[in-house]
Amino acid sequence: MTSENLLREVNGVIWPGFLGATLPDWLRTALREGLAGVVYFRQNIESAAQLTGLSQQIRELNPAAIIGVDEEGGNVTRLQSKTGSELPGAAVLGRIDDPELTAAAGAWIGRLCREYGINLTIAPVADVNTNPMNPVIGVRSFGSETDLVARHTAAMVRGIQSAGVAACAKHFPGHGDTHTDSHLGLPVLDLDLARLVSEHLPPFQAAAEAGAMAVMTAHIVLSDLGDAPATINPEALAMLRDTGFDGVLATDALDMAAIRATIGSGRGAVRAILAGADLLCVGNPDNPRDGVAQPTGRTVDEADYLEIRDALLAAVESGEIPRERLAEAYRRNQGLTARLQARQPTASDAAGPDWVAVAARACQGSARLPDSVLDAGRLSIKDLRRNPNMAVGRSLDYFSIAFAEKFDVQQNATPDLVIIDAQISQADPEQRRELARLAAANPELICLNTGLAGTDLTVPTLTTFGSSRVSAQAAVRRLTAR
Repeated sequence: MTSENLLREVNGVIWPGFLGATLPDWLRTALREGLAGVVYFRQNIESAAQLTGLSQQIRELNPAAIIGVDEEGGNVTRLQSKTGSELPGAAVLGRIDDPELTAAAGAWIGRLCREYGINLTIAPVADVNTNPMNPVIGVRSFGSETDLVARHTAAMVRGIQSAGVAACAKHFPGHGDTHTDSHLGLPVLDLDLARLVSEHLPPFQAAAEAGAMAVMTAHIVLSDLGDAPATINPEALAMLRDTGFDGVLATDALDMAAIRATIGSGRGAVRAILAGADLLCVGNPDNPRDGVAQPTGRTVDEADYLEIRDALLAAVESGEIPRERLAEAYRRNQGLTARLQARQPTASDAAGPDWVAVAARACQGSARLPDSVLDAGRLSIKDLRRNPNMAVGRSLDYFSIAFAEKFDVQQNATPDLVIIDAQISQADPEQRRELARLAAANPELICLNTGLAGTDLTVPTLTTFGSSRVSAQAAVRRLTAR
């Protein structure tokens, strides 16, 4: 029979998501039995009052709960998914290169989280985006230069934690040079160890030195360290501890294909704990499950939790996971909440700068809409972008919304404005061919690029380095300036 103490310690390293805007019965029970906490996703959020109440209920069931959310600002927002983030993203902040401004953005994120009872945000992105074709990082990174990313990672950590919320830098040891989205497959990083250490680890060192309370792993294979992804590779995770970091080491979601489709989430959880991880992020049960059998008699969220819980219990009871290793992880997770409760927020409640103006400063290009369009007050838009990746999730078309405040927005065969993501269009020749065809039909065509600065864009282009609400508003401001 499993002892109560063992169950509490096993639960204390599991960090699941759940379905719906209320706490399911299985989650209430698990929280009473010591569950580490929860991660909020879009499906859990209906309103400010509802979310605040949800956090209060979780704390009543487990006062030490780590309540987390993926809130990076810019393209990746959960708390403002219905309206779009009021902050520009990391690429915008990196282009301006003012660490104090980045710290102010971090404090803004921290205050937003604290308002809803959330005590950890899975941010900042500390990845150095050295591969311009990266399908999952891109504008979520501060940039492609190691020193720049390091100083802004540290600034964002300080800003977030000044609001009394833990920062969780991601994705160790660096997802910036990959060409595969780990939500969909297993990326392999073919960098020698020396280059990895010099180019990709310094931002995580900077996060540790800035006092980051947590770091999240990446499901990426480092060729020099064998075939196991970093999340379950003890040599990889030891590199983080070698920086002096002694906070919570959280895994990226174990339901991502890089783990689920290879060794499975339960086995992945066991190996992650053995590798040195402390907090096992289960993932978003609302994500598509192509090729995964649906559980019988249980909801997906409960089945995901039980798969990991039962695998851990069996591994401890068999002796595969030493009890001391489990206890160490449990203590670190408990300690995070205790540290937060012991410190007072220092961030000002001031709104901060005009974030639309900040986003406008970062735009690249002098393109503007022709006077004929401005005078007519009608604008035809064609959006060539594909759906965002799973890290970003579903979102509204903030550009059409922003333009609709100034124009009668239409769709026709000969648009005035084409929206692209340059990185996607480079990988997708069909989009580039369509852009060329539309430009031939309208010599005054303007291109709005929501990604990083592209190449071979022969059409006059404005690049926003993000597709958040404020970047959309900034684009309107720049393209309509007389």
